Amino acid sequence: MPHVRRAPPARRIRIRRARATGLLAAVVALAVAVGHMVPASPSPSPSATVAASPPATPAADVPRPADPGDLGAADGAVPDDTTVFDDDVPGVAGLDPALLRALRAAATDAAGDGVAILVDSGRRSPAYQRRLLDEAIARYGSEAEAARWVATPETSAHVSGDAVDIGGADAMAWLSAYGRAHGLCQTYRNEPWHYELRPDAAARGCPPPYADPTQDPRMRG
Repeated sequence: MPHVRRAPPARRIRIRRARATGLLAAVVALAVAVGHMVPASPSPSPSATVAASPPATPAADVPRPADPGDLGAADGAVPDDTTVFDDDVPGVAGLDPALLRALRAAATDAAGDGVAILVDSGRRSPAYQRRLLDEAIARYGSEAEAARWVATPETSAHVSGDAVDIGGADAMAWLSAYGRAHGLCQTYRNEPWHYELRPDAAARGCPPPYADPTQDPRMRG
């Protein structure tokens, strides 16, 4: 699919902040977005519509503007409306090549359903991840609670380039329904935006998501 570049001055860099729990409005928006995409009657083509069931979504957030400070694109901050085809964005270009190929294949299929898969956050520097963790600790009041939402720089799949946070309720719903065909799986139940590559998912299905990152054995390093 040809990719049309946007003029750089029109794109505002946004630092992704630690996501907050309990924002009902965002959850409702996701449910409504999914509901609008469900056909009146079953379709014989699985690529023609998005499934009726949204991702298991106990929490979501509304992105907030932020001062990038000393962190910028090289650390993983992404401009608004970044797509998986934006090679000039380090947060996208720095993703694991196999994950990026899967995302682009999925985005091409999703475009046929009128869905754009945007990138809210991709590969991050350790400094960026550290800032997100520090902000989460300040917000939630303890390291233990913050760990439910933000990993350490040493354990984060974002720092290694193995995870992507999807932007857009319709994109999250589409990946929840069809991502497994591309090996893309939601990793945590409390983060319907966080996807990682599971190569066997197309044949075996996605593994059950962990309740939150504290249940992921990789986070206990």
